[in-house]
Amino acid sequence: MLGLFEKKKSPEEQLEKCLEKKDWDGLSRACYDLGTAAMEKGELNKAVLWLSRADTVYSASDAVYKKASKKRLFHDEIVSDCSDRIGALEDEDLLYNKIPAQVEEKAEELGDSQIRIWGLLSIARLAKLGERLGKLPGCEVLGRLGWASDIMLKSFQQPITQDEYSQLMNICNELYELGDSEAFYGGGQIEVPGSAPFQVFDLNGMMGVHLELNGFLDSHLRLLSALSQGQEPPEAELSMVGCTLLPDYYVRTGREPLEEVPQIKAELDRIWSDYDFVCSDITWEQVSVRVWQYQELDILA
Repeated sequence: MLGLFEKKKSPEEQLEKCLEKKDWDGLSRACYDLGTAAMEKGELNKAVLWLSRADTVYSASDAVYKKASKKRLFHDEIVSDCSDRIGALEDEDLLYNKIPAQVEEKAEELGDSQIRIWGLLSIARLAKLGERLGKLPGCEVLGRLGWASDIMLKSFQQPITQDEYSQLMNICNELYELGDSEAFYGGGQIEVPGSAPFQVFDLNGMMGVHLELNGFLDSHLRLLSALSQGQEPPEAELSMVGCTLLPDYYVRTGREPLEEVPQIKAELDRIWSDYDFVCSDITWEQVSVRVWQYQELDILA
């Protein structure tokens, strides 16, 4: 009988409890509850954060998805409503939506190689963060982003070896698999000097940094394959640009408005500076120097 009078846990408390118990069905619902509450309050960035996390958790496992999409006693199904809410939020005037739209508009003036270099520079800026996240169990692939950006840079100038191609392919596949793993959404985090810890799950924003990395690498691998066979190369992948903003981290830790966060302002400056750079008469030596400088950058500093 005592259990009937226990105080109901808040979504935040429920979230921590589910992470502790590895209750992924409960975690997806806790994220959904936080997202719907934020949406009802008009806190739309938080709504994007939590609803997208709910979607990622219940989509990672068939078993969890079946539970989340099924009506149960005291619980409504959340899959359809979560999807509808995320769709509605995509029409809002949010940084999550504005930057990809602006990047796409700018890219209309660029050639294929310019777009690929723009994306490569973005990957290079994630190398230092990836190196730290890659030390967490199950996240080792993130520690290889620096190597991947080096090999892609090399491949623009000369043929790479079959072993290098195979390793790039492995990284591409492992990035895709990462999003469905408990290592991604299970609470792993690293310390950030002078700020809140950065969670692996903070990569979930902007359609998923890991998925955009996967898409960019896949496009580059298909480019190399097409060139080696004398075939028409695929269209350059654009959506990597902008993922480096990492808005989920700043929303989750209460750093809003996003446009006023110093790290986001600095990253926006780099994104548009890179655009001007690829539009200029650049050499591969200049591109290489920029990549190597970015690989040493602490994007959270």
